[in-house]
Amino acid sequence: MNEKHMQYVLTVLKEGSFTNAAKKLYVSQPSLSQIIKTAESNLGAPIFNRSTDPITLTPAGQLYVEAARQVTTISTNLVKQVEELSNEEFGKIRLGISVQRGMELLPELYPRFKKRFPHVEIELHEQGSATMEKSVLEGEVGIALLTTFPKHADLYYDLIQEEQLVLIVNRDCALAKRIRPGTPIDILEAKDETFVSSRPGHSVRSIQDALFITRDMKPKIDLETISIEIGKHVVASSPVVMACPDAYVDTSNSAESPYFSYPILGVENPEGHVSDKIYEGISRGPARAPQSGKKHLTDPARSLRIFKI
Repeated sequence: MNEKHMQYVLTVLKEGSFTNAAKKLYVSQPSLSQIIKTAESNLGAPIFNRSTDPITLTPAGQLYVEAARQVTTISTNLVKQVEELSNEEFGKIRLGISVQRGMELLPELYPRFKKRFPHVEIELHEQGSATMEKSVLEGEVGIALLTTFPKHADLYYDLIQEEQLVLIVNRDCALAKRIRPGTPIDILEAKDETFVSSRPGHSVRSIQDALFITRDMKPKIDLETISIEIGKHVVASSPVVMACPDAYVDTSNSAESPYFSYPILGVENPEGHVSDKIYEGISRGPARAPQSGKKHLTDPARSLRIFKI
């Protein structure tokens, strides 16, 4: 079926006569009549009853118009889908995110995202923050949500929110009895405590280990976990401590709080030999220079979104 023929046939049917259709299409009536005759010749049967006023369709004409409308609808939908594809409204996003951050963000973000981009698939890559940057660099992940600071020139870092690293402490620990809850402390205050720790591969573990190195302390790490939720429950039930971002824990230090929390000092500037030790083997260049008027993103306890340029 010829697209121009379909357009002219549908216009004649809508306008009720060749005269009105010719005016609508800005063509002469003889030219329009010739085009309709060609369409009828290709079909092998008359499309219009020319003896009626307004003009009507023959049985063959009814089939032709029904098919023409279906073809027009398919064509319109195709154009729309191609436009959506060009606007990146179809496809797949490979999102890197830790289990803990996924629990915090995805219940809120997923329904909003699917409402706006119903045909875009989200492929989750759940892993630790410290290994996630390597996944972005290697192209395994397109965009990641994690806690970090800029250190790869080939990545673009976009600050979402700031977080503070805190130490949560069981109420029966010596530290909790010695220092008022909520008081900012140096990690050295916990050198004699038993730690629950994130496993290697998570940014919090890298930050924690860097602090241990700079303070020349080797505390006992009695339990390692990939889940902050597990760590929190263990701290609430046993005389141990754990370092984690404040966004995931109760920092109220109220009577109902299952543990006490203490902001950790000394994590504002992880530059120099300490950061070289933490990120050795995955660093591919210096971090981006801070833009004028913006804060230097060097606090490792800040939550950032990163994706490859």
